[in-house]
Amino acid sequence: MKSYRTELDLNDRQVTACLQHAGAARWAYNWGLKRKNEARQLKQKYPTAIDFHKELNALKQVSKDAGGVPWMYEVSKCSAQQALRNLDAAFDRFFAYCKAKKAGKKHLRRVGYPKFKSRNRGVGSFTLTGAIHVTERTIQLPRLGVLRLKEHNYFPTGTMITAATVSERAGRWFVAIRTDETQFAGTTGTETLGVDVGIKHLAVLSDGTVFENPRALKQATSRLRMLQKSVSRKVKGSSNRRKAKVRLAHQHYRVSCVRNDAISKATSAIATRARILGIESLNVAGMMKNHCLARSLADASLAEFHRQLEYKVKWAGGIIVKADRWFASSKTCSKCGVVKDTLLLSERVFRCEACGLEIDRDLNAAINLRNMAASSGATACGDSSSGLKVAPRAVQTKLPSMKQEPNTNQLGGCP
Repeated sequence: MKSYRTELDLNDRQVTACLQHAGAARWAYNWGLKRKNEARQLKQKYPTAIDFHKELNALKQVSKDAGGVPWMYEVSKCSAQQALRNLDAAFDRFFAYCKAKKAGKKHLRRVGYPKFKSRNRGVGSFTLTGAIHVTERTIQLPRLGVLRLKEHNYFPTGTMITAATVSERAGRWFVAIRTDETQFAGTTGTETLGVDVGIKHLAVLSDGTVFENPRALKQATSRLRMLQKSVSRKVKGSSNRRKAKVRLAHQHYRVSCVRNDAISKATSAIATRARILGIESLNVAGMMKNHCLARSLADASLAEFHRQLEYKVKWAGGIIVKADRWFASSKTCSKCGVVKDTLLLSERVFRCEACGLEIDRDLNAAINLRNMAASSGATACGDSSSGLKVAPRAVQTKLPSMKQEPNTNQLGGCP
């Protein structure tokens, strides 16, 4: 499954229709959450999305004065149905988190109890399925008709589209389609690289290539502060306050675009070069507890960088090798292998007392990650799982299979 996202060019009538669909999805989600909470208080079994679908179909046939929702006929049924499925998925994630936490598992991403969605926190989104057709300049969605796209020739026209999600942000409307495509069979990279991510530099490769961190949030802090003060000084509920909130949202959106643009370009450049790529296993949630670095870490978006890097390398036919979380990539000398006991964050140059090596600490870490990836056995044919979690000084959960090594002249695999 692959998704594409671009901006829509809507007229006033189409914007109104999208707002109606988003409102119907938000109402269905809140209505289903209220019904689940009632069942919880009565200690009854939680109703599922299928149960809600049947009940909602009955409410559509009841007049509004009698507590029905006949206005639901004005929007596509998919918007409310998918919202109820999303509610079920939110509860499944919450219960899975509680079960894992009770079992004593560590390093879990916290998942809270589902909350009600408020219109004040954003318009939201809705998902449509069914007959979806794409052309070079337009997309046709159920009940919404033909919508113009601001970016032409971006969506694939010869693939099967399973769903489309329309969302709003800072007054702009976007559509994301989910397609069912065959695996990309392009040109695989030829290099074995290590990449170290950080705050000073967005990423440093083992060959010395540096991708700079735009620091989008830091650059826009003064303007965001000014716009936020402008919002707080306006009377609540007034038109001026609404306009000030729109200006603030536009600035936040611009910061997000600058950051995402830098990450997307850097990860794409790395994925086209790397056949085997060594990366770290970062505990970003734990790193964010350092309040001195939390804002800079969030601005760098290290987790998003690794997420994009992983799927892009896999799409290009490469292999990702993750180091163990406790692998001392920054403290280890890339020349002699001696591990330092302590290395302060302020020490930007790594100096080895054993061999006298002096090198940038980020470059030193990237070289260690490259050496780890090259020696992990990830190039062996057969089982690839042995190379995904292998690192020096780490306990291997599965021994690599002793099978045929690949032919260096054939990058796609074994001869």
